[in-house]
Formats: sequence, C-alpha cells, structure tokens
Amino acid sequence: MQNLNQPDPAELPSTAKLLKSTGVAVVIASALLVTVVLPAEYGVDPTRIGSVFGLTEMGRIKRQLAVEAAAEAASTAAVITSTRTAPALPAAAPVGSPDTATQEPPRSGKTEAVPPAVTTQTAAAATTTNGASAGRSHRTSLTLEPDEGAEIKMAMGDGAKANFTWSTSGPAVNYDTHGDGQGITYHGYSKGTSARETGVLTAAFAGHHGWFWRNRSGERVTITLQTSGDYESVDFVD
Repeated sequence: MQNLNQPDPAELPSTAKLLKSTGVAVVIASALLVTVVLPAEYGVDPTRIGSVFGLTEMGRIKRQLAVEAAAEAASTAAVITSTRTAPALPAAAPVGSPDTATQEPPRSGKTEAVPPAVTTQTAAAATTTNGASAGRSHRTSLTLEPDEGAEIKMAMGDGAKANFTWSTSGPAVNYDTHGDGQGITYHGYSKGTSARETGVLTAAFAGHHGWFWRNRSGERVTITLQTSGDYESVDFVD
C-alpha cells in the first residue's frame, strides 16, 4: 500500500539547519555546565555567576560533606577492625586512654585538670543540681579554623553521668554528641548547630562519649568545654 503522508522534501530541515541547531544545543549545555552544574556540584565557579545565586557555597558544602562521610566510613572501618582484634574487657571496666590531665595535650587544644579545691566544689554542686556523682572535673579548650573539625570524648562506665557545658567564642558550630564502645561504632545522643550547650551526659554503655564539632562559620572559633562527674578521662580524638 502506498504511503500518502510522505513529507515534502522542502519541509525537511537542511543539513545546515541541523548543524546550527546542534551547535546551539552544545553552547547552551556548555553554558549551563559552567554556570550551574560546576558551582552547584563541585564548588567550581569560573564565571562567578554561581556565587551570585548561592550555588558555589552549596557545591562546597556538598564536597565537604562527601569528604566527612568518607572519613567517617574509614574511621568506622578502623574501629570495627580494632574491636575484632582487641581482647574482651570486663563489663564494669570503662574503656579509654589514660587521664589527659597527666598527658601533654595535642596541638589543637589544651586539657588541664581543675585544682583539687575547685574540683571538689564543682562536683558537689553537680550532685545537688544535676544528679551526677562527684568525680573528676576538667576545663578543655580548642581552636578550630574555618571548616576544621575536632573531637573530644570522655571514657565512662555504663550508666555513668557527667555534667557538661561548652560554648564558643562567638559563632555557632555544628556539633554531634555521640559515643562508641566495645562492638559499638556509633551511638548518637544529639546533634545540631549552636554556640552553647549544657546538660548531663549519661553513658548508654561503657566506652567513649563526647562531642564532635565542625566550624562552618568562616572564621576562627575557640570552643571551651567544662566537664565534671563520673568519668575516667577527657581525651582529644585523632
């Protein structure tokens, strides 16, 4: 049967028109790649247009989150390997490293034990107001550059309580309060963005419990942490 709807050759686009349309499409795609995709996905903004619309900052945050996720995955794998090879600890014994009050603090901050008289007074007040038993007391400080992160944890026994107050020198920072222990790579308590937090941290199990901070403010930030209560040590986590 003969096809009666064949198009008129004059109505078909010429080769020149097809090439022109293809060229226009390539130009538009390239422009979108440079002005939208690169800034939004990778934080690369050669034209500065992405900065005007906030796309560059979004791309940088995506890259930082990807780096943090990869680092956390690597840390989790290392913890799993460690828990498989480490000998079993008694259930009542807290897991942790030696008291940082007797160690030289790392470069990122300093940990100093409060004098005994102050320690006793602080612990007693904590027992009355917050219910944490009398014990150790520390004041720890660290400084974070823009986009830098740091972690401090207390070695605590199962059910142990520690009063805490931490504050920044001004800008708010991202924080993640969590713990880890024998066979437990991550246990979250709370997370958010703040310039000051205070409360009582109750250990859900024997292990290390504390805070990870990330400075997204764009300026240098000093964080001061005060702790008191039933814990073995306060340690910077590499």
